[in-house]
Amino acid sequence: MKILLIGSGGREHALAWKLQQSPLCEQLICAPGNGGIGEIADLADIDITDNQAIIDFAKSEAIDFVVIGPEIPLANGIIDALSALGIACFGPTMDAAMLESSKAFTKDFCTRHDIPTAGYDVFTNIGDAQKYIQETPPPYVIKADGLAAGKGVVIAQDKESAAQELEEFFSGKFGDAGTCVVIEEFLTGPEISFFAVADGKTALALGHAQDHKRAFDGDTGPNTGGMGAYSPVPGFDQDSMIMEQIIKPTVRGMAQEGAPFSGILFAGLMMTETGPKLIEYNVRFGDPECQVLMQRLDCDLLQLMVDACHGRLAQSPPIVWNDICVVNIVLAANGYPGAYEKGGEIKGVETANLREGVQVFHAGTQRSDDGKLRAIGGRVLNITARGKTLEQALNKAYSALVDDINWSGGFYRRDIAHLAMNNKKNNGDDNNEKDNENI
Repeated sequence: MKILLIGSGGREHALAWKLQQSPLCEQLICAPGNGGIGEIADLADIDITDNQAIIDFAKSEAIDFVVIGPEIPLANGIIDALSALGIACFGPTMDAAMLESSKAFTKDFCTRHDIPTAGYDVFTNIGDAQKYIQETPPPYVIKADGLAAGKGVVIAQDKESAAQELEEFFSGKFGDAGTCVVIEEFLTGPEISFFAVADGKTALALGHAQDHKRAFDGDTGPNTGGMGAYSPVPGFDQDSMIMEQIIKPTVRGMAQEGAPFSGILFAGLMMTETGPKLIEYNVRFGDPECQVLMQRLDCDLLQLMVDACHGRLAQSPPIVWNDICVVNIVLAANGYPGAYEKGGEIKGVETANLREGVQVFHAGTQRSDDGKLRAIGGRVLNITARGKTLEQALNKAYSALVDDINWSGGFYRRDIAHLAMNNKKNNGDDNNEKDNENI
């Protein structure tokens, strides 16, 4: 099969890395790709927000199967457009993608189908939103209704900061995405990223990970697209509960409402004292979670996607996972998620990749005409490492980052997986201190 993969981030590099391992994959083309993807796939310079450009390329290159990585093309209806022409593709239709493209839609959908989620209200004008804040005790979770690259969520601890945030939301802080605002009940508990694959009727669990959204150590600083992830989460055993209470009702509900969901369902969950509650849905793999999941997946991803596309997941071979732990540490440009500089040279990636168990996935990188690797994005590299234990994986990833990667323009969190590590310490695991000396 001739495969077209749409996207350019660390998620897409991980997907490309996994897809090209399939015996079904004869040629892999990625549009537009990045400096790392270009080493394992052909690149095509296509505007992925332009449905017609994607269609024209797929037709001219006789593409057999299209995989959509990021959310914007899905929200733009690229699956609808490709399917109408008989081009096989993986991902949800535009109507089904509303589970991510509209938080207000998702909250109302959860209410209609008894899916546990935080209490909420939806506002389209600042006056009503400000009145709600004054009548409701803090803290407040304020969300832009539309797509905001993972940054459209703010937690305000008091009425004053909430009022200021609402001013910024309705003044265009997130563009059109913030013209409608959802204010949610503040939930407490550990957060989990849970993934499933669906074909409109059947849903299969695709495992879980834990993400780190805040920019700086100690879960401080602004929200980002994600600064690191790890999988599996030690001691987490509620996958079956999540499938029964969240995922399966969602697939049934979308079918009942005339928008069958096919593709990746990524549930951001709060594990509360009363059970899992949906924070938000995404309709594609997470980034940086995809990077760790692709390292753990021990079966044919492309075959799974093809089966989902054709509605035959019920007959698909079992999904197999290896028993290793995987950590992903994001190296981001100084200033991210705000303004950042571009063009700095990055060295040492090849050296890091020579380490046993280490794989560096590229995100915001590009090869210049002189062959040098340059930083061109906010999140630039993903240093991913495998180990028999979480401690071992962490040591490998941080050692590769500190000792091998040479780039003066970036920063990273030094406490990825800190919740799991602290839990081990609190449970009396004395090996933890020794295992972490070199981090």
